[in-house]
Amino acid sequence: MTEASTNPIQILDLKEQYKQFGPELEKTIIDILRSGNFILGKYVAQLEKDIAAYCGCKHAIGVANGTDALELALWAVGVGPGDEVITPPFTFAATAEAIAYRGATPVFVDVDPKSFNINTAQIERAITPRTKAIMPVHLYGQPANMTEIRTLAERYGVKVVEDNAQAIGATHNGESTGNFGDAACISFYPTKNLGAAGDAGMVVTNDDKVADTLRAIRAHGMRKRYYHDELGRNSRLDEMQAAVLLAKLPFLRTWNLQRSQVASWYKQYLKNCPALVLPAVLQGNTHVWHQYTIRVVTGNATDDAKVRDELAAHLAKRSISSMCYYPVPLHMQEAFSEYGYKVGDFPVSETLANQVLSLPMYPELKEEQVRTVADAVSEFLTARFGVVAASQVVPQAFIGGF
Repeated sequence: MTEASTNPIQILDLKEQYKQFGPELEKTIIDILRSGNFILGKYVAQLEKDIAAYCGCKHAIGVANGTDALELALWAVGVGPGDEVITPPFTFAATAEAIAYRGATPVFVDVDPKSFNINTAQIERAITPRTKAIMPVHLYGQPANMTEIRTLAERYGVKVVEDNAQAIGATHNGESTGNFGDAACISFYPTKNLGAAGDAGMVVTNDDKVADTLRAIRAHGMRKRYYHDELGRNSRLDEMQAAVLLAKLPFLRTWNLQRSQVASWYKQYLKNCPALVLPAVLQGNTHVWHQYTIRVVTGNATDDAKVRDELAAHLAKRSISSMCYYPVPLHMQEAFSEYGYKVGDFPVSETLANQVLSLPMYPELKEEQVRTVADAVSEFLTARFGVVAASQVVPQAFIGGF
């Protein structure tokens, strides 16, 4: 019987990360305060240059947060009232919020159970004459199938805006996320693989016109100070957040590799656990493991959420944090009820919402801590289902598809 840990294992521990760069960063923050230059200064300019290089893109435009990045990117590629944007319902609300903010309609397409990302085989049937863009989400750190999405977009003449909030540094067929469409959006929320000390975001693009539009609309539509070419928004990245991100960026590749090591330990220690489906890395992808998300699959769909929640409670008693991202798909959220979707419209998303649980994941996790988490998960599920092969408990249909 696993005892409660005397040292709680958090789902994320930013205090450990801070030790790697904190002292030097503190000097920089003092310099910024003394300079009196707080918005869109030299640190923002350097961060934009470095993020563009990191993602392999021509342009990077700093904005206030990841949600603004999504909305402003849609704005810059021409999405507006009356348009439709195809996106998955199994994601954070900001994805569809940004579409609605533009006066456009989110058109949901169900996801693939292996990758958690939009099912590309279902996109084409959702395209209409009003479709302006496709907004795939690289959920939990794994790229969507951008090869097929880009092909569809070119065939139908629609834009592609990547929601890359969770997957900076990931690749698909050797190409970095952020390079597959007209624009891609990054969130630097503190919990992200590259996180600020508050809200911050960025849009990357290889399109000169899109970049020019973004730089204007993030600053009230100004290309020249006090000359407003168009209506815009106040969504400017500040110097202190840029300084934090510049201090962290040199560590990002190493941190992502460390996350991959943590994921490998989880796979090793959870591989024989009953009623559990582990996350898969699809062929051609590199995964940056923003989250390590398991699926609790009991064989009886009506029990999945109950058992998942009981597992989370069991972990909490052992001083282990976990989180459900996301318990209610967007088409079932009250905020999006006006679009007329109903329960049953997207069965994979609805099923996953009842099954998913994210375990502690951050670069500084030690193998011993991962083993402690895995032991607690196995303890609960083995007590519930017995010592059997996972395939005896989990129908194969739930592993590979629906």
